[in-house]
Amino acid sequence: MRLAVVQTNPIFGDVQTNIKQALLLMENEHADLYVLPELFNTGYNFIDANEVNKLSEPVHGMTYKSISAFSKKKLCYVVYGFAEKSDRLYNSAAFVGPEGLIGVYRKVHLYYRETLFFAPGNLGFPVFDLPFGKVGMMVCFDWMYPESARTLALKGAQLIAHPSNLVLPYCPDAMVTRCLENRIFAATANRVGRENRGGVDLTYIGKSEIVSPKGEILVRMDDKETGKTAVEVDLSVASNKRINEFNDLLAGRQASEYF
Repeated sequence: MRLAVVQTNPIFGDVQTNIKQALLLMENEHADLYVLPELFNTGYNFIDANEVNKLSEPVHGMTYKSISAFSKKKLCYVVYGFAEKSDRLYNSAAFVGPEGLIGVYRKVHLYYRETLFFAPGNLGFPVFDLPFGKVGMMVCFDWMYPESARTLALKGAQLIAHPSNLVLPYCPDAMVTRCLENRIFAATANRVGRENRGGVDLTYIGKSEIVSPKGEILVRMDDKETGKTAVEVDLSVASNKRINEFNDLLAGRQASEYF
């Protein structure tokens, strides 16, 4: 399969423009699966809950309609982050394909001021069986908790789609360890740029990347430019958890000793 990460710089609150710019980047890069950043359609640095409520949308809202139309036209799959309006407000990621909605993940580990606006995710860490392999999702700060990637690996995921708005410098290198310790692929799609709003100044680090189960950085973007990058991967490689003839990564876990 051909796997792509898309690195954007959204204009806060300009949903239509942000979607259009992302689709233009995707239009010129063939892939079977594209991963877009967290909150790619709205921007991230909300001032208050009223802004979140105004810019959030249901799963099948305007953003879904635009992305699903692209997926159907291109016969591809897309993972993207958005502010979900449901029983509460969630920082979510949607998985869309030619047939429509595949599934939704709601961010479990909220970062910084997100805790003021969003409810923690309540859908667990789902894994979806696609024609090219098994894909799970996590969002941004979930990387800080090894349990996120490990849970997906234990559920059979071969690839983690990881929409992000990273401001801390650690994640790109930390994902090497996440992939190595789970023998899994990961596609981290981050944004670039700066949002200085309401007295909160955030600069996003870019460095969107795709990492292999051996911890190899297959592609990594820079910290300033928007764009996209893609690589051919065989997700079945991630099903082999053997380290040598004596050690199987997951079978060798001693769960009874961990708590």
